[in-house]
Amino acid sequence: METPFGPPDPPFVPAPHLLPGAAVGAVPLKGGSVNEVWLVTLADGRSVVVKTTEGLPAALYRREAEGLDALRASGTVLTPRVLELGPDGMVLEAFDPAPADAEFWERAGHAVAALHGTVGDRFGWAADGWLGRLPQRNPWTTDGHAFFAEHRLLRYLEEPLVRRVLADGERADLERICRRLPDLLPAAPPVLTHGDLWRGNVVARPDGAPVFIDPAVCWMWAEADLSMMFRTGGVPARFFDAYQESRPLDAGWQDRTRLLHLRELLSSTAHVGDGYKRVGELRATLRAYR
Repeated sequence: METPFGPPDPPFVPAPHLLPGAAVGAVPLKGGSVNEVWLVTLADGRSVVVKTTEGLPAALYRREAEGLDALRASGTVLTPRVLELGPDGMVLEAFDPAPADAEFWERAGHAVAALHGTVGDRFGWAADGWLGRLPQRNPWTTDGHAFFAEHRLLRYLEEPLVRRVLADGERADLERICRRLPDLLPAAPPVLTHGDLWRGNVVARPDGAPVFIDPAVCWMWAEADLSMMFRTGGVPARFFDAYQESRPLDAGWQDRTRLLHLRELLSSTAHVGDGYKRVGELRATLRAYR
């Protein structure tokens, strides 16, 4: 309807060239730190999720789509299907936010345990990918300690914000930790991992089944995946109890999450400096393993 001031503005629609039909509205979704994410309502009544951000590498969305396909193909976890894919974004099935009830997180725990039952013969992945805006390097490696040290910890020392935050002595602390990893972390096989497993990357199907989004997949230690879920918080204890019912963890796993969580602390620092207020935790962890 026209008004005295002229016709109303049309609704904002992100990445209309990617949409599988005409759109009638869009609302922003919270949670991501890299992409602009929108819940878009199509004219036919369907809802889809659109992820798009200018200036990201063209292969980023393709790698994410490949990771979603790989997780789903394992037959252990659910992931959203990619409806449209382009160099500047992707369109995915839409799901509901994860509920807080114990039954949902019990199902999620069993699902992740099943995922981690998919065992490989090397660490890494067939291609490099991204964790957030930064490259995730995945060269095939037979030694898990060497892979974690070089490609999940030390690689962040070259990032400008990490160089700015960490003093020379703290960089040396990290290097010493990496040399001691075989003594600090037990050897474990490479398993299929989500790679960015925290509460915000779990959503729900209408029937209550957990659905896993935004992966950074690779073959890695199971405990490396669990460390982020455990340390970032907000996950009911039933998730971890259910995981252990399906796939018992070695004694001391909760203590080891502190060391394994260094990767996430370094990644956060590399992206935003102390914007997430995690540099204090990073420094405390480095001191704890001197």
